[in-house]
Amino acid sequence: MGQATAPITAPDIGQEEETRSKELPDRGYLVVCWNDPVNLMDYVTHVFQTVFRWPRAKAQKHMLQVHHSGKSVLVRETFEKAEHYVHQLHSYTLHATMEKDE
Repeated sequence: MGQATAPITAPDIGQEEETRSKELPDRGYLVVCWNDPVNLMDYVTHVFQTVFRWPRAKAQKHMLQVHHSGKSVLVRETFEKAEHYVHQLHSYTLHATMEKDE
């Protein structure tokens, strides 16, 4: 009598499940505008409207925060977008920086 052998099964070559979630962009950079004695409040409001495409009320809110508190966190973005916004604000002679949100 012959011995019975176990059936051979082919390996599963179908698509592997993705074990980790898709990486989301790191939106952990803050764009901060600082108060300065040079730029007028109406001008700062105008710049915020132009750069961020904000309505006047939102732009004024951030401008007043800059004026009264010395700074305002304008947006939280990816590194590249935050850097772009800082460069745009600099081109309008506003004092702006970006920092890692911790």
